[in-house]
Amino acid sequence: MSDYTKATNFTLKDGLSTGDPGKVIKGSEIDAEYTAIASAVASKADINSPTFTGTPTLPSGTIATTVADNTDSSTKIATTAFVQSVKTLVLQAVFPVGSIYTSYSVSTDPATVLGFGTWSAIEGKVLAAYQSGDTDFGTAGGTGGSKDAVVVEHNHGITDPGHNHTVTTSNTSTIASGNAIPLNYLYTTRTTSTSTTGITINNEGVSGTGKNLQPYVTVHMWRRTA
Repeated sequence: MSDYTKATNFTLKDGLSTGDPGKVIKGSEIDAEYTAIASAVASKADINSPTFTGTPTLPSGTIATTVADNTDSSTKIATTAFVQSVKTLVLQAVFPVGSIYTSYSVSTDPATVLGFGTWSAIEGKVLAAYQSGDTDFGTAGGTGGSKDAVVVEHNHGITDPGHNHTVTTSNTSTIASGNAIPLNYLYTTRTTSTSTTGITINNEGVSGTGKNLQPYVTVHMWRRTA
């Protein structure tokens, strides 16, 4: 922007004596003054919807640099410092103390990324919603469960998981006590005066621990503590 500077001192001409050539107001002088005024006006921003060019700057100490963060209805110009402070206020509202911050691939502490807060990393755990009165989920921040050995509560029916064993015996016409039984009759259990005898089916399978992991995706996760 350019400022208008008057080139001709018209008041000084009034003090000159009659007949002094300098006392005469010339058209070229008037034309030069109007040209300078027009040039200065054209370089100024309009009051209504101005369009700035170049790099506008504000002097230190103006209202625009001291606008309050809570001036919701303010029409003042916002500086870079003001915008940065508002950004921080918004992010702090989004991530208050106790909130969770996650990142798919960035392991940088949120205090560095966001510029505020104290954050504690959450590692090797999934999140579960709080449920009042529940023995497992009734305490906010409570932990539990095990990745390597999981006890799964489940009511089994006859067909769940459902399996059977085949028992093979030989036909006989007598048993150890000497009592006769019909040929081709399968006798599996016999009660005597001292004991009960029968068929024993051996256990199958091996002992060990198992995992019960739902489909998951691993992310970096933190909890804001301060």
